[in-house]
Amino acid sequence: MAPAPASVILGPSSDLTPAIGTVFGPNTQLTDLLGNDEAVAALAKLVSERGVLFFERQGITLAQQKELMLRLGALSSPPRPNGSGLHVHPISEDSPELGADTSVISSAGGIARAGYVKNARASGGWHSDISFENYPSDYTMLKMHTIPTTGGDTLWASGYEAYDRLSPAYQKFLEGLTAEHDGNFFHRTAKLENKKIQSPRGHIENSGEDLRSVHPVIRTHPVTGWKTVFLNKTFTTRILELAPAESESVIDYLTRHVSENHDLQVRYRWQQNDVALWDNRCTFHTATNDYGSAPREGFRVVGVGEKPYFDKEGSKSRAESLAGSAGL
Repeated sequence: MAPAPASVILGPSSDLTPAIGTVFGPNTQLTDLLGNDEAVAALAKLVSERGVLFFERQGITLAQQKELMLRLGALSSPPRPNGSGLHVHPISEDSPELGADTSVISSAGGIARAGYVKNARASGGWHSDISFENYPSDYTMLKMHTIPTTGGDTLWASGYEAYDRLSPAYQKFLEGLTAEHDGNFFHRTAKLENKKIQSPRGHIENSGEDLRSVHPVIRTHPVTGWKTVFLNKTFTTRILELAPAESESVIDYLTRHVSENHDLQVRYRWQQNDVALWDNRCTFHTATNDYGSAPREGFRVVGVGEKPYFDKEGSKSRAESLAGSAGL
């Protein structure tokens, strides 16, 4: 028997764009899904396909966010690797109220403001969470409890669609290339805020103070089997197989490819206590810093996934997969 569709298991929803983003109304409460393995598995599959899901006006607590994040990893198919848990950000506060595995996303400073330059272009902030780690993130969940009257929207972009928009020749060129991701700028924030770099950070391979790793430029998503662009200018510093000028040119092109194609993006305007759940393996996101001194704050929980890989023979593009399922 075929599994029930997500709309039956999770409740009614609406796709916000063809490429990315699905929203659930307040009648779907994440707390009601926690004890239902079928629902959590359906949630993991849907977010892996749609990139980001939004849940309006949620009552979920921080402890329940952490529980759900752990269950998402355990019940995804394939499950999160042994040894991967909740990420501890390099400059997280290890407070008894929140724990080191909670990232406070705040306009007042900390993680959300690390590396922020006031007069920089808004398009320069696109990234995938913690891609500088050896074992980077699979899923992230953010609940915004304090929002400005207007402004502070967040945008997401689809790495699947970014791959599909490339020419076949350019796709082939990128497949097999690897890139260095570097988060060592967090040391500057740690020094300014008198913090130490946390270690380990959700996996034993995410240890030490050198916040660098090497990942494929095109990776295979383990749940969908789809190819996705996995590179972002916030953390990606160079493509190892290319000369420096070539590397810079490719990184610049792929960054513009994501930031300038608004039809592979979704923009979300937060309401108080909304939750966003997204898959960092196949999306990029960026905040909109247009709200001045108004307070904006939420709690973020990040799961640690697998070591990124590219399966040349076993993966397809999203477009190929969807065309095949439609019998085209």
